[in-house]
Amino acid sequence: MKRIYAVGTADTKGEELAYLAACIEAAGGSVVRVDVGIREPRTVVDVNANAVAACHPDGAVAVLACEDRGRAVEAMGIAFARFLVERRDIAGIIGIGGGGGTSIITAGMRQLRLGLPKIMVSTLASGDVAPYVDVSDIVMMPSVTDMAGLNRLSRVILHNAAQAITAMSRRPAEVTASKPALGLTMFGVTTPAVSAMVERLRADYDCLVFHATGTGGRAMEKLADSGVISGVLDITTTEVCDLLFGGVLPATADRFDAIARTGLPYVGSAGALDMVNFWAPETVPQRYAGRLFYRHNPNVTLMRTTSAECAEVGRWIGEKLNLCHGPVRFLVPEKGISALDIEGGAFFDPQADAALFAALEATVKPTVSRRIVRLPLHINDPHFAEAAVAAYRDIANP
Repeated sequence: MKRIYAVGTADTKGEELAYLAACIEAAGGSVVRVDVGIREPRTVVDVNANAVAACHPDGAVAVLACEDRGRAVEAMGIAFARFLVERRDIAGIIGIGGGGGTSIITAGMRQLRLGLPKIMVSTLASGDVAPYVDVSDIVMMPSVTDMAGLNRLSRVILHNAAQAITAMSRRPAEVTASKPALGLTMFGVTTPAVSAMVERLRADYDCLVFHATGTGGRAMEKLADSGVISGVLDITTTEVCDLLFGGVLPATADRFDAIARTGLPYVGSAGALDMVNFWAPETVPQRYAGRLFYRHNPNVTLMRTTSAECAEVGRWIGEKLNLCHGPVRFLVPEKGISALDIEGGAFFDPQADAALFAALEATVKPTVSRRIVRLPLHINDPHFAEAAVAAYRDIANP
């Protein structure tokens, strides 16, 4: 029988954890109370902290004997993640916590499969939750008040959270996967291209489009590693620019590595490599004063990449593609790589584009399965979409 895991630091949030568990049971859920604290619990639990800590690679002592609180929290997060991935009876999971508890519990939640219900009731939920959510589907729910004993507001918040996790767990989504899934990357400035590809592919594939905002690329590659998607049309690789030049939507250094590990059919392109993303104009680093900018909206400022930067990006991507031994086609749209990089557009710069394309061609080592393909088209030209789809079908069905 699958059950709802209610998790908290029972040494400091024991009263709240007990109340949350009672609310889940009252709503008809079967609950497992899990303690991830490092001191004596203040409520009855089903899984104590010793049992969780014992899942640490170095044993419980690495967690419970650690005198430094920060290191103990980090160690418990590692232990809790290993504890969760070994469980086979989780219908859903709900956590409560402040800073330490949120860090521990979400470290475990992030290891669970996408689609499994996850709610984190946290004092941090109204701030920047990216470090806690990352590329998972954790629902962050603000606790509003601190968790220092129950009160008239916290009872309502925890009751609502219990109702939510119980309902989510009782009726999980039933999705029939009749077609293989593809991952595609898109940005606003490459939307026409990717939308046209989806239209041409949807009859045969379940198209999962990811916004190329750093987390989008990581989410797509996580699904590649987990076997959820069967191929990739990585049309918008702009996250590399932010990684290399300090933008606010960066990839991580392991971008493309999932493609190398899995050998999935891969069609890539240079979509939006003409730009680095920053927030409002005042957030742009001083070292970029005098550069060419475009105000995408009041909160997003785009900076045109120079010829030197484009060459660096081309070399970086090229080295990554050389590690990919599955079928690879990287398409080069010679007439522009974004909606702004078009004749008459704000970022039109054929010289910078040429530096990018030359660096790619000089770096990538062509093989029978790995090729750079130049096309005399703009990336948003419908014929480019046709070429990308044809390239994918060719390598996916050799």
